[in-house]
Amino acid sequence: MISVDAVTVEFNGSALFSDITFNINENDRIALMGKNGAGKSTLLKIIAGVSKPTRGKVSAPSDAIISYLPQHLLTKDNATVFEEASKAFGKILDMKKQMDELNIQLEIRTDYESDEYSKIIEQVSELSEKYYSIEEINYDEAIEKTLLGLGFLRSDFNRPTQEFSGGWRMRIELAKILLQKPDLILLDEPTNHMDIESIQWLEDFLINNAKAVIVISHDKTFVDNLTNRTIEVTMGRIYDYKTNYTHYLQLRKERREQQQKQFDDQQKQIADIQQFIDRFKGTYSKTLQVQSRVKMLEKIEIIEVDEVDSSALNLKFPPAPRSGNYPVIIEGLTKRYGEHIVFHDASLTIARGEKVAFVGKNGEGKSTLVKAIMGEIDYEGKMQLGHNALIGYFAQNQASLLDEDLTVFQTIEQVAEGDIRTKIRDLLGAFMFSGEAIDKKVKLLSGGEKTRLAMLKLLLQPVNLLILDEPTNHLDIKTKDILKDALRAFDGTLILVSHDRDFLDGLANKVFEFGHKRIKEHFEDINGFLRNKKLENLKEIERSPVT
Repeated sequence: MISVDAVTVEFNGSALFSDITFNINENDRIALMGKNGAGKSTLLKIIAGVSKPTRGKVSAPSDAIISYLPQHLLTKDNATVFEEASKAFGKILDMKKQMDELNIQLEIRTDYESDEYSKIIEQVSELSEKYYSIEEINYDEAIEKTLLGLGFLRSDFNRPTQEFSGGWRMRIELAKILLQKPDLILLDEPTNHMDIESIQWLEDFLINNAKAVIVISHDKTFVDNLTNRTIEVTMGRIYDYKTNYTHYLQLRKERREQQQKQFDDQQKQIADIQQFIDRFKGTYSKTLQVQSRVKMLEKIEIIEVDEVDSSALNLKFPPAPRSGNYPVIIEGLTKRYGEHIVFHDASLTIARGEKVAFVGKNGEGKSTLVKAIMGEIDYEGKMQLGHNALIGYFAQNQASLLDEDLTVFQTIEQVAEGDIRTKIRDLLGAFMFSGEAIDKKVKLLSGGEKTRLAMLKLLLQPVNLLILDEPTNHLDIKTKDILKDALRAFDGTLILVSHDRDFLDGLANKVFEFGHKRIKEHFEDINGFLRNKKLENLKEIERSPVT
């Protein structure tokens, strides 16, 4: 058992949270929830031992392994993917090496009666006990299985880590954590940059293999499927619910309603007491009763109602100008980079008003096809955009394309035209940028703030073909829900590249699956697609020969 005891964190005399206490037990799968700035990542770092609290402590058994995957990290560039993942077993292999060296000393030394010799025997005995208590494992097989599960190909294993993006390096670090089989795994936004199949694999792995997990995630489906306990950080304290995220929301609502009722009753009681004091404070016969009520007022502890995060994105897409019946028609499209074929002989048609999802493993061509539609890359085959197709495009790295030296206001001022220029502050307010935040430089914004700002730029011109490539990375659950509602109401054509199942649910009514150098059309929503995919996989397993 790992315990968090009276942990307090203060910045400049102000407490982020105070006297937080809870235990983490085996089989706990905890979702750490709370609004941005509540202190979730700070608490995770303290449990990981990366940061120190102002007061309080985290206690764990001396042999407990706690592994932490932060939101941002950089894997060093001195190894291949396989070599970097192998570092998960570094301590075990070092233990074996140390044992071998000590055994050699025992063989060559002759001072059998000396204290030194006795110490070496003790060391060997202690190391042997630890080493042989570790479950015997085929290291290469375990590394291969984990890397494949997280979306790597066998051909990636011997590639240098420096050839991979930050998202893929994050997976390498995650592979190292999973291979160590720690007592507690701490994950801060692990599903950003992961495709749906890898997220499902991670879910299954954590549910079936992890001892205990604490996760911060904006992926509602991932959190619901994985967790059995929810700890909410709010107003400097925590509430601990022995349930998953969806049920926690209902319980939190009931808790706040109860708090509000108690607060209202207390305020009425205070008003009644104050009214009595004001009425009789000059009346001699009531002096004792007045004094008694004054003391009563002084002793009342005011009931606090937990804050509700009322900041909300005010998002509505402009009406879409009418386009032709088929904004996108693709016939026999092939894209290759040298000898590498991304997809071959792909054909698809997207009708006006359709909302479709592009899904599949990373590297199978989803973003490549989007770039082809945008005219950003060359290709073989036929691509036809419909009459009056006006494209609005949100790239996967859109937030990082913002000029970091501009302020929030200057970013929008650069692209605003006509009457919109007089409403920039109102627009920014609707996107949760107000007061001093308007003059903040882009480089100081969080990932979610940059994504909101990039989305606002997209909204400043009417479009009828909206292409969004991973728009929900770095957005919290509430903001994602608002974006989803706005996209539902959008009356144009929508192409969504996303790994977020909950976001796609009820939004896309057709799925294009990318894989094995082809694009397959599925006339169903994301839930139907995933159900059928699992059935297909089972049939493939049943058809495969017994080995």
